[in-house]
Amino acid sequence: MITPVLLAALALVLAGPAPALLARSEWPYRIPRAAVALWQALALAAVLAALGAGIALSYSTAGQPGSPRFNPSSGRDLAAAAVLALTALVAVRLAWSVAKVAVGTRARRRRHRDLVDVLATPDGLVPGLRVLAEQTPLAYCLPALRGSRVIVSVGALERLNDDELRAVLAHEQAHLRARHDLVLEAFTMVHTAFPRWVRSDLALEQARTLVELLADDDARRRKGPAPLARALVALAGSPAPADGLAAAKSATLLRVERLTSPAPKHPVLAATTYAGAAALLVLPTVTVAVPVLRALLTTIG
Repeated sequence: MITPVLLAALALVLAGPAPALLARSEWPYRIPRAAVALWQALALAAVLAALGAGIALSYSTAGQPGSPRFNPSSGRDLAAAAVLALTALVAVRLAWSVAKVAVGTRARRRRHRDLVDVLATPDGLVPGLRVLAEQTPLAYCLPALRGSRVIVSVGALERLNDDELRAVLAHEQAHLRARHDLVLEAFTMVHTAFPRWVRSDLALEQARTLVELLADDDARRRKGPAPLARALVALAGSPAPADGLAAAKSATLLRVERLTSPAPKHPVLAATTYAGAAALLVLPTVTVAVPVLRALLTTIG
């Protein structure tokens, strides 16, 4: 029974205290790419540990196939079947969440893109750019496999000078090239798969901030930090659609402070973070797989 207890405890830690502790730390903002990998590993490891706990508990309750105590008609094995069915239900809920978020998000973006194409004016400054006749300052992108759009409003154009506008467009194009929407989609899938009383908003909120930092770093390299920092201040508080990635959607103060500092370079910290992310994924997998493989080899032998 050690394995299921260990996995259940790991799932609880990864779902609660670990995200809360990581969200209060500032060092992930120095290495946003590695930090995204760590947050992804944290969420996935929590899911794997929870599913692994159910599988391990079912297996240890029923006993090993082929052993003298394995009896399909016993109450022990009925309990194991019930645990396994509950684990399967969690897996089905996760799969349903994946499909629901993927289909729903793409449908909303397609409708939004069609509406933008009707109301906005094409502009050749960057591919897919549309200018919306709206005084509210808007600057965001709508990712898609084909036909991505970058939308700016007349109000944003009036607030930004040429360098600032090009920095904002570089930021949005960085989102589109790197498909940051898929990163956020993965976090949303895991977030919606769990009941409200279990899930935490921390991973999704941190992921949104980190992908903005990644786009900032790309725009900084292409257009310089000062124009983007000024643009973020000018567009601070601007609204954005839920399914779009907006230049000034979140953590404006943090991002401006980061842009006014030297470009971050922390190779050792990044390498350590990647190693930690890999270890998080390996631990629940090995903890479940090794005992099961050992038991199967014993049974076959």
